[in-house]
Amino acid sequence: MWRNYLIVGLRSLAKNRVYSIINIAGLAIGMAACLMILLFVRYELSYDRWLPNAENTYQLQTHFRSEETGEETDLQMASYITAATLKKDFPQVDRTVYALSAVPVVFRNGEATPTENFLFVDNLFFDVVQLPFVEGDPRTALKETGSIVLTQSEAQKRFGSTNVLGKTLTLISRGKYTDYRVTGVLRDLPRNSHMKLTMVARIDFPAYFADQPDFLTCWGCQSGWVYVSLKPGSDPAAIQAALPAWEKRNIPDQNVDGIRYNPGDEQDWRLTNIRDVHLGIAQEGVMTPGNDRRTIVTFAIIALLILGMACVNFTNLATARASQRAREVALRKVLGANRRQLIVQFIGESILVAGIAMMIALALVELLLKPFAAFLKADLQLSYFGQGGIALPIVVLVLLVGLAGGLYPALFLSRFQPATVLKANRSSAETPGSGRLRNILVVGQFAVSIGLIVCTAVIYAQTVYARTTDPGYQRDHILQVEDLNRYQMFNLGDTLVRQTRALEGVKAAGRTGIGIDTDNENNTGFQVPGIEKPVTTGIYPIDAGFFKTMGIKLLAGRNFDENRPMDDSTTSFPEVPAAEQALVDRGVNLIVNRLAAQRMGFKDPAQAIGKQVKAGLVDWEEYGLVPATIIGVVENSRFRSIRTPLEPITFRLAHTGHDVMVVRYSGNPAAVRARVEKVWKGLASDVPFVAKYSEDIVQDLYEAEDARATIFAAFAVLAVIVACLGLFGLAAFTAERRTKEIGIRKVLGARSRDIVRLLAWQFSKPVIVANLIAWPVAWWVMRDWLNSFDARIALGPTPFLLAGLLALAIAIGTIAGHAFKVARANPIHALRYE
Repeated sequence: MWRNYLIVGLRSLAKNRVYSIINIAGLAIGMAACLMILLFVRYELSYDRWLPNAENTYQLQTHFRSEETGEETDLQMASYITAATLKKDFPQVDRTVYALSAVPVVFRNGEATPTENFLFVDNLFFDVVQLPFVEGDPRTALKETGSIVLTQSEAQKRFGSTNVLGKTLTLISRGKYTDYRVTGVLRDLPRNSHMKLTMVARIDFPAYFADQPDFLTCWGCQSGWVYVSLKPGSDPAAIQAALPAWEKRNIPDQNVDGIRYNPGDEQDWRLTNIRDVHLGIAQEGVMTPGNDRRTIVTFAIIALLILGMACVNFTNLATARASQRAREVALRKVLGANRRQLIVQFIGESILVAGIAMMIALALVELLLKPFAAFLKADLQLSYFGQGGIALPIVVLVLLVGLAGGLYPALFLSRFQPATVLKANRSSAETPGSGRLRNILVVGQFAVSIGLIVCTAVIYAQTVYARTTDPGYQRDHILQVEDLNRYQMFNLGDTLVRQTRALEGVKAAGRTGIGIDTDNENNTGFQVPGIEKPVTTGIYPIDAGFFKTMGIKLLAGRNFDENRPMDDSTTSFPEVPAAEQALVDRGVNLIVNRLAAQRMGFKDPAQAIGKQVKAGLVDWEEYGLVPATIIGVVENSRFRSIRTPLEPITFRLAHTGHDVMVVRYSGNPAAVRARVEKVWKGLASDVPFVAKYSEDIVQDLYEAEDARATIFAAFAVLAVIVACLGLFGLAAFTAERRTKEIGIRKVLGARSRDIVRLLAWQFSKPVIVANLIAWPVAWWVMRDWLNSFDARIALGPTPFLLAGLLALAIAIGTIAGHAFKVARANPIHALRYE
């Protein structure tokens, strides 16, 4: 019996080649897309699950909520003091470690080379985060200060070998040359880890921050990561519930000029399991870019929708063709076949088609997985057996697709009455309602396609808007030179910028504490007359050439003048009490951006000029607030991603403390860069030269948005292809089935264009209805997505109308060939059809 079913199924596929190709191609595309996306989803969910003791390893994260604006920020970082305080107050905590992000320079063989993804730690880091070692003991590798652990690739890069235990590596940090002994070699981390590191060194933090002791007790200084290992059986929820009381117990109030301030008022902390960091809500201050669960769920849903569309094609074409198998069903029933046997036969044929489609889908996956993984920057692996093998899921998917696509056609075919079919000597039969079902399924297919086209258009438009919208400065033709804050450069900034301005091709140059997409974020509070609570803004040092270099517009007042002593707010470093007190006694002049002026209560930029505020430029509690006069208001500038809320910024003139130098140039970019590098090397040969073009920085800034737009475009194309395959098959069947009707219409005077219009309208109605379903769903989804941006495009009707027209044009183009062929046929042949 089974052999008979198999032969009949294969003969049916061979007899109806167009139907078979459409069905198998559609299913293969849907299955391949589904498999690749589900591999990606599984990969995203695998982050850090491979770590030993991951269930008891946590990261302490910081949640900010501004009392002024209500804006929220979630950081993976936490302050240094939180680690020791958490260990002291919670007996459930086994071990803690603080990891500080740093960029020391490696000095070897007389050459200084930069480092990337470097961590300074204060404890046994690998006893808390149990990463795999190649050489050394992870439990003791960082037992002593002055020890360092390298990854395999870093050891090979620095020493030419991984056999480096006991060797010495010299680092330049904070201007000091320090030797570190290599005590371990770490296996290179896989990509599915939220951590990204090449070197981990243990230091004495009190000694390291001897000239900045406030860092050790500052609750609002987030520069590193705190990892916590809980004792087995501990309840993290109980610790989380006790954290609000822990904050109040440990964070002291600060009183400055009668104003109370407490860092705990705007901060909360949460313990996040290390396996949940990558997809968690905290995506600021990360080692590697994370993702969010909503995106992963969206991808999974789209994968299932595309597969569902392929199953719809199968159901549509099967029910359409089923009427032609009426006589076969009738004869089988007359010869003794019952309905259960017929259902098994037709479901078996469906599973056979799904199996063939799966073989093609696996071939596509094998061919496309590597470029797909490279595009997503993911280590996607396809294995069939063993841990992580997909052989069982493949079998399950084939069975599910076979059942989903074949169950209704099987029930539909098996219900034919043999007496009705054989008595009328008909070779076809139509079950009432099947045409309506096919229309509903086609509507569903095109609704998905139109929705994805709308999403693609909106995402692309928002990405273009992010790249082209005015950021408040002229962001082209800028060379951003980084690492200006190194100790070796501390007193060389004035010389560097002066020599750079004299170079050929350099139009302007300036130094700043905030550059294009820099990681640093410095805030301070201002006491403004008439406002009860402190007004918080960003506070960054600049030099007098910064605004000209960046092309930032002055709205009111004047720019800084280096010849006016009151404009200079340079603070002493290391701290000199007399100098700090002198700054407080004389006061300073400041420039604010438009948003900062508004936060301070000035509706018009001109109103802010000459007004006095008090600023926390030095240690508040020790020296008090600095009297400050606003001398200028500049236009708002968006230095970070368009997702990040626009920042109120206060600028102060200083000769030290800058992070980057920005250079506006003309002519050959590479030649200008080479000239600036030569100046840099002449001043500080032991500091690597790191510079980026503004265009490249912006490109990298929106790389994730570009990838999202590309993925949605690929989804939309696949959905349209699958929908068109089904529509093509239905159009062919309909044209064949209505041959005599069309012949009679032509005999009675219908013109070819009337016939084409008739068939086109028949297949256009489902697309029009699909628009009415897809538009509100796509609008709701895209509105929610656009709301995650601080600046966004208006969600107007254009992408919806374009998507609808495009889908309609594709549908008409798909059935146009059949329509013209039937319309131009000789009616004599049509009337002889049966």
